[in-house]
Amino acid sequence: MAKGDRLFVSKHERLWCETMREPRTVLDTLRKTAINNQSYKFDKLYRNLYNTEFYLMAYGNIYPKQGNMTKGSDGQTIDSFGLEKIEKVIELMRKEEYQPAPARREYIPKKQGGKRPLGIPSTYDKIVQEIVRLILEHIYEDTFSVHSHGFRPNRSCHTAIEEVYQRARGTKWWVEGDIKGFFDNIDHHVLIDILRRRIKDEKFLRLIWKFLRAGFLEDWKYNTTYSGTPQGGIISPLLANIYLNEFDKYMEKYIRKFNKGKKHKDNKEYKSLSYQISRRRKKLLNSDLTGDEMVKIQSEIKSFEEQRRTMDASDPMDENFKRLSYTRYADDFLIGVIGSKAEAEKVKSDIRTFLAKSLKLELSEEKTLITHASKPARFLGFDLVVRNGKEHNIRRVNREGGSHVTSGSGMVKVSLPHDAIRSFMLKNGYIIIDKDGNWTPKERGKFKNNDDLEIVSIYNSEIRGFYNYYAITTNVSNLNHAYALIRQSFLKTLAMKYKTKSSKISKKFSLNGELGVFFKNAEGYTKLRKFYNDGFPMKKGFSHEPSVDIHVNTLLYSARTSLEDRIKANKCEWCGTTDGKIEVHHVRKLKDLKKKTKWEQFMIARNRKTMVMCVECHIALHQGKLD
Repeated sequence: MAKGDRLFVSKHERLWCETMREPRTVLDTLRKTAINNQSYKFDKLYRNLYNTEFYLMAYGNIYPKQGNMTKGSDGQTIDSFGLEKIEKVIELMRKEEYQPAPARREYIPKKQGGKRPLGIPSTYDKIVQEIVRLILEHIYEDTFSVHSHGFRPNRSCHTAIEEVYQRARGTKWWVEGDIKGFFDNIDHHVLIDILRRRIKDEKFLRLIWKFLRAGFLEDWKYNTTYSGTPQGGIISPLLANIYLNEFDKYMEKYIRKFNKGKKHKDNKEYKSLSYQISRRRKKLLNSDLTGDEMVKIQSEIKSFEEQRRTMDASDPMDENFKRLSYTRYADDFLIGVIGSKAEAEKVKSDIRTFLAKSLKLELSEEKTLITHASKPARFLGFDLVVRNGKEHNIRRVNREGGSHVTSGSGMVKVSLPHDAIRSFMLKNGYIIIDKDGNWTPKERGKFKNNDDLEIVSIYNSEIRGFYNYYAITTNVSNLNHAYALIRQSFLKTLAMKYKTKSSKISKKFSLNGELGVFFKNAEGYTKLRKFYNDGFPMKKGFSHEPSVDIHVNTLLYSARTSLEDRIKANKCEWCGTTDGKIEVHHVRKLKDLKKKTKWEQFMIARNRKTMVMCVECHIALHQGKLD
């Protein structure tokens, strides 16, 4: 074997493997270095791809997700994962011969209609991508902009809306931003140049190049990718944030240049009315006033207060005060401008120029709108509007101990759009809408063969998911009308299943006025799984729970998982042998197991979706010969 072909390991590399092989130690060091020295350039990253422990960590991170039981372009799932396969991947990594397989492309519906491409990587590409993601996340995450909320740990659509709510008060103009075809138009050369500012390990960068250029299979025909990141790829959201962090930094500088003045100057008319109100309140303290005089003064105070509620305390036309707020979630962003419409137009123009020149991206002209703040701007499915004085009043205590109502003008109002409710109802098939616009509940035929408990659980999950997302809106109670139709849809679905009337289903599936499904628990007691009936109150404050589309790094400070230890034990959990090659058997859901075979009963008893097995037992299981 020639020297260039053999797996050469230097003394320095062996020392590194002995002292730094624990992935959590490596990642924590990367993170601390990135925070403490933001000009530091990282090298020797690629050698982490030689470390078995990293593969076990990555595997432990992704295996619980049901999507990993979906076949990639190699026809494989996460099932059959084992140490021997890791070693083969590591061998290819050492030779730089690892080549990602093309992602299998599927299309999923968009909320606004149409379909979005989703790339499904091959099984071991997912694991390698997860290692790369972990490394990149620990280098970049803590240095990302506070204005970035998409695909980040402990951030969500709600944290983005909260930022707008807190920072955009007094906004006069909205700039609703959308980048045209962002995920499909990320320039690979620009992305790699951005990565090179912090990474000088060319082997590591070449691996990322391979994933970017791996292409995709559509109808089993290969397609080359020259730009973009595959939606569905594990590293894609993080690479997108690294790319758009350049835009975030541009906007932070832009804001510093744009902002002007410390505060608005006082509104003279508002101040004059306040003075008149104060004078008359002092007069009321005079005990010599007649009854008619007191009534007249109180009437004047009421009139002045009504006038004051229609205006701002500060001068909204103050040209010496300007502010810009900016919030981004993935490729959607919202800018609030305290200034003129001409200045809002210039902000949009400057952004268009920066994106085109620096990131080779294009603003979507049809979706990037300039809207007066008194009209709703649509951001992340919410309607945002700046209140005027008539809409929102706040009671304040004055110096004399009395109270008065003043304007809450300038606060951001967060609303649930009617068309969002309409889309939710139609998408889930709860209703049909006739030519006159009337909503009629309908049965959902696709559930006619489902278990009753599964049907009620699906309905409850859908209702709670939609409500929890919009619970922060001022008009979330509008869901009450939709709820009545969803409830009827549930009754119609069960009526269709049992070939009877909804009225009979309502009686049969109710207990003490509560609608639901009866079932027996593990102890044999009959229980009622209630149909959702908790109402739709507005939740005060903002939830910081991450949305379902956000990848949360739960392993950042955790100990090694039990599955990692079970794999490293190299023991078949079925036959007990420690001499054979070990693989991991997966099931998508425990509830899918029928309890007919001993191995199914074994997994159910241990409440595990995985079983570490020798190859012989694993083959026998799939052939139906294990019991």
